Amino acid sequence: MTNSTESQGSVTPAQESMQKSSDARGFVALDNAAFPLFEPGTVWLVGAGPGAPGLLTLLGYHALQTADIVVYDALVGKHILSWARTSAQMEYAGKRGGKLSHNQRDISDRLVELAKSGKRVLRLKGGDPFIFGRGGEECQALMAAGIRFRIVPGISAGVGGLAYAGIPVTHRQTNQSVIFLTGHDASGAIPAGVDWKAVGTASPVLVMYMAVKNLPEISEKLLDAGRERSDAVAVIANATLAEQKVVETTLGQAGEMAGRGELPTPAIVVIGPVVDLKKQLTWYNDQLRQNAIG
Repeated sequence: MTNSTESQGSVTPAQESMQKSSDARGFVALDNAAFPLFEPGTVWLVGAGPGAPGLLTLLGYHALQTADIVVYDALVGKHILSWARTSAQMEYAGKRGGKLSHNQRDISDRLVELAKSGKRVLRLKGGDPFIFGRGGEECQALMAAGIRFRIVPGISAGVGGLAYAGIPVTHRQTNQSVIFLTGHDASGAIPAGVDWKAVGTASPVLVMYMAVKNLPEISEKLLDAGRERSDAVAVIANATLAEQKVVETTLGQAGEMAGRGELPTPAIVVIGPVVDLKKQLTWYNDQLRQNAIG
């Protein structure tokens, strides 16, 4: 005869223990998975995601476990770097707006040099390599030098960072389009190649990378293009990390706040009605932030 509580779907401590053991074996089984070969003399450009280690892809983890040398950016966290194999050489090649940084040409030349020496080179970049990450430029240099490479996409901060703030990039009731853009060009100034008048009215939602420094000027251009001063704005700093901070304001006030140094960095800036959904969808609370994986 079956116990009545078991028939209702309850789980005994012994069954729970067996389930956890089975789950552990399943995860460890990835060590024997048929991942693609990371060959000597090649470069993998891997997106490390927006910050939280748990958002790294399986291919990214495999690359860390296999690479001879890891050339990493400023926004790649120490926890993710700790997953590299112990014999791997670690080389910093970060670029940060407004701060002394490595020259992009030097970084690309270094990747070529390391690959030609027979190393398995992991170029680890924050977010996604091809979203405002100069990955395309580095691939062009590798292609010109005859170096084979693989791209491993990552979760971009403009998507994953918003999700951790409880802000969906799109929502059927607010927007059917979104525009992603950078807040500065190679010189650090507001991008001259952006048609701000067109951008201002083309989509209800704008997501801007590296825009806080130039937000006073950007805000004015968007207001001149016809956007409302009351448009909701969120500035998300240290997205997906325990120290994540979200500042909510309006387009009319955001520029002034940036000018007074009241907005945190590094940050993603999102403008539009999706920001208002944060009131309903905030989920990344203090208790969840205690988990370092994300």
